[in-house]
Amino acid sequence: MSMPVMGCRSTIKWPKQITASLVEQLIRAEKDLHKAIVVFDTATAEYSNGFRHDQTTFGLMISRLLSVNQFSSAEAMLERMKDENCKITEDIFLSIYRAYGRVHKPLEVIRVFQMMKKYNCQPTQKSYITVFSILVDENQLNTGLKFYRYMRKMGIPASVPSLNILMKALCKNSSTINSALEIFTEMPKRGHIPDSYSYGTLINGFCRVGKINEAKELFSQMEANGCSPNVVTYTCLIRGLCQYNSLDEAISFLEIMKIRGIQPNVFTYSCIMDGLCKSGQSSRAMKLLEVMINERQVPNMVTYSTLVYGLCKDGKLREALEVFDRMKLQGLKPDAGLYWKIISGFCDTRRFQDAANFLDEMVLGGISPNRVTWSLHVKIHNTVVQGLCTESDGNRAFQVYQSMRTRGISVEEKSFVLLLDSFCRRGDAHKASRILDEMVLDGCIPDEGAWKAILSGFWDKKKVWEAAKCVHKKLVEEQPC
Repeated sequence: MSMPVMGCRSTIKWPKQITASLVEQLIRAEKDLHKAIVVFDTATAEYSNGFRHDQTTFGLMISRLLSVNQFSSAEAMLERMKDENCKITEDIFLSIYRAYGRVHKPLEVIRVFQMMKKYNCQPTQKSYITVFSILVDENQLNTGLKFYRYMRKMGIPASVPSLNILMKALCKNSSTINSALEIFTEMPKRGHIPDSYSYGTLINGFCRVGKINEAKELFSQMEANGCSPNVVTYTCLIRGLCQYNSLDEAISFLEIMKIRGIQPNVFTYSCIMDGLCKSGQSSRAMKLLEVMINERQVPNMVTYSTLVYGLCKDGKLREALEVFDRMKLQGLKPDAGLYWKIISGFCDTRRFQDAANFLDEMVLGGISPNRVTWSLHVKIHNTVVQGLCTESDGNRAFQVYQSMRTRGISVEEKSFVLLLDSFCRRGDAHKASRILDEMVLDGCIPDEGAWKAILSGFWDKKKVWEAAKCVHKKLVEEQPC
């Protein structure tokens, strides 16, 4: 049997007997979501011999929709399941919770959790713990703690996973970390044996509030109790040591990891690189990058950003540019902050032409700052314009200036004055006049130095008449000269 696929050129050839496994196979094979939806819908058409979707095909379609953040469509599938008397399982709700958690919408997780009873699905301990974990991960701590109390009220017993999440919530605040320690201490007395995650959570909490000795003591206790630390535990401790400048000790823990057969990951290496760069040891950080790559660990944005910032701080612009280029070759897109660091490095070494080229690259790449960093964006552009003017590269300065005005970036008074001076010295009356007009239009009144630059520039080129007209115009308009 052949039927047309809506909106598609091809057709679906259904057999006389349609099975859930066949529909599942076709949906999984279809990369285009729209076409997958068509497969799902046409499978239950009137001429498909009465096939009805089950939990598997509904669950798969909901999963596909959630993967591209089509939450409304995914939730509409729940209504369809209810209408078609298809039992809705807890696993489907779990997938929706995790999808909303992935896009940082914890309150939507609560909303969907509250809908479970509407669909005759009773939450188990697994749902409660999943929702609680998402709330804590998203720093909804007050809501999370209320949810934990509600969870206990509903008869969900305390367990190692739920207590681990509770400790994680308490460890996020320095004032409640002792409460987390109390829970940890009480766990064995109540029949709950702390696992690696329990230790790691508390070690991470101690490191965050600067209690490094307590973290190391807990780490030793963990090993003595036969609970093997994993890469996450080691990384938490290493990060804490680096934050408080115990770099040699952090590196020794890195070596211990390797000896014990625990492979450091990209986060482990990035923590140590960050510590080295902040202490002015960017060369050691670069050597560690090579070790990391030799171990087939792929650097990420954090790794590269750390190195670029560290190298620029140490005045090693050439090496920073090499890392910057390596990053782009790997397919990672630098953000505005990284571009600014490189551009500032060029400005510090008076390579303003290169700085201007990187500004252009930012624009072409569609990279722009957010509201918080906009003031830095303005400052850097003005620094480049001013630098180009002082280096007698007025034309390039004017290009950057035009780009600034096009994109609504504020021009500082000093930039206006230096541009005016640059073009007046060259006798370019047209550009000087344009800059003067735009300067006044922006509410920036030329001072005595600006007027001297204009008059002397025109005078040098024997354009006294033009200068006189300009002055006369301003006097008539009652603008101060």
